Formats: sequence, C-alpha cells, structure tokens
Amino acid sequence: MITGAHIMLYSKDADADRAFLRDVLELPNVDVGHGWLIFRLPPAEAAVHPSDENLHEMYLMCDDLDRAMKRITAHGVPCDPPGTQGWGRSTTIRLPGGGKLGLYEPRHARP
Repeated sequence: MITGAHIMLYSKDADADRAFLRDVLELPNVDVGHGWLIFRLPPAEAAVHPSDENLHEMYLMCDDLDRAMKRITAHGVPCDPPGTQGWGRSTTIRLPGGGKLGLYEPRHARP
C-alpha cells in the first residue's frame, strides 16, 4: 500500500540547504531540473508521541552522534550541545537557511 515517503523542508535559503544535504551529509540525489534536487534518504521509521498540539518533526539517525557532529561542524555548520534521553542521544543541526534539523543516535529497539 505505502511505497515510501516524501518529506519537504521549507527554507529561507533552499540552495544553501540543498548544498548542505548534498555536500555535508552526502545524501544521494537527482537533479530534476534547474538545480532542484530530490534526495534519497536512508531507511526510516515513524512514531506517534502524545502532545497537546499537532506538530511534526524530522530527525535523521546515526550510529555515532559524536562522530557525526564532528563531521558536520568541520563544515562550519553548528550543532547544539547533545542531550541524552532514555531513547538515545540527540542534537539539533542549524541549517544554512536558518532552519533546524534533529539528529540522534537511537538506543531503542528498531523495526
């Protein structure tokens, strides 16, 4: 029934954020015309958390948060200090366009 997901990030500087995903995170991509890149993402999972409001967040996952943060910050992209929760360790990446993207090292069972 469901064959995949298409995630859209809205940005005040889409070109800079596309370059970040291409050059820093090295996500495979295809140019569908005029520099409009569509990125292949690694396998994904979804969870529904209880909340007083309806909102959505996107987190990328990694096996070693410290190593990933070191690589990202070497490109001049800041990350917030990592935090530890029962489900894993996480940070927030400050995208060149001004947005935020979560990054975490999971410590929970994965499907």
